[in-house]
Amino acid sequence: METWLERFAQHLQYERRLSAHTVKNYGRDLARFVEFCGARNISAWEQLNAHSIRQYVAWRHRSGCSGRTVQRELSALRTFFGFLIREEVLLHNPAAEIAAPKSPQRLPKTLDVDQTAKLLEKGGAESIDQRDRAMFELIYSSGLRLAETVELDLYDLNLADGSVRVRHGKGDKERLLPVGRFALEALQAWLKVRAELAGAQELALFVSSRGTRLSPRSLQERLRLWAIRQGVPLHVHPHMLRHSFATHLLESSGDLRAVQELLGHSDIATTQIYTHLDFQHLAKVYDQAHPRAKRKGS
Repeated sequence: METWLERFAQHLQYERRLSAHTVKNYGRDLARFVEFCGARNISAWEQLNAHSIRQYVAWRHRSGCSGRTVQRELSALRTFFGFLIREEVLLHNPAAEIAAPKSPQRLPKTLDVDQTAKLLEKGGAESIDQRDRAMFELIYSSGLRLAETVELDLYDLNLADGSVRVRHGKGDKERLLPVGRFALEALQAWLKVRAELAGAQELALFVSSRGTRLSPRSLQERLRLWAIRQGVPLHVHPHMLRHSFATHLLESSGDLRAVQELLGHSDIATTQIYTHLDFQHLAKVYDQAHPRAKRKGS
């Protein structure tokens, strides 16, 4: 069974060109399923059926996993079984009709406009400070994912027309994004001092103090420390900036389709979560402002 997991990982990496992070997540979910199979003396993929998958879903649910987590694992299984069908190992997909238990929808946490402005105020004058502010301004300005940010190269940025090209977004999709004025100013300041850190042959837009491409983990940690230093009383992470970008843009424009394109969502249903955030904001303003709108538990 493990041999086919290795082949599947190669398929994801080289054929579908998914990120290393995504491939790792698939591997983790599938390894857990193999462990479940081993405990039940299932030693070949051909032995699986819909009943086996339902048992797995029930086991994960009893273990305390949310419906969201189980749904993600089911999605990984369906994709993997589809690969096995293509390779003529299976004749049908045993997870095709299995549904995960529902769980309450969790809305992403965001910064409000004032908190975002406080976070992105100018910090120190060191080269690393210039780099950090440029990164954070760009993520918020263009709604970039963490992986998309660290994978940017110098030639992906066009200061002349104020754009950045994401060449390998989620699902290996490319998109061209506008870059706002504040982000452009921060990027120009960073590029003036980038050579103080970057190696001579390094193409990465954002580099570490060692002169090589900055890692996702380092960016996360720098943002956490930056938020503390700026006095923002929240645990700020890169995806929170992306959520804030989408929420603020939707609040101002109401254009869900445009926000979908900017975020790189293949399905507009994924983007619609921000309409819930927008309604929460409107409801809060309504409750606070309307003299006869006070509701219990608001």
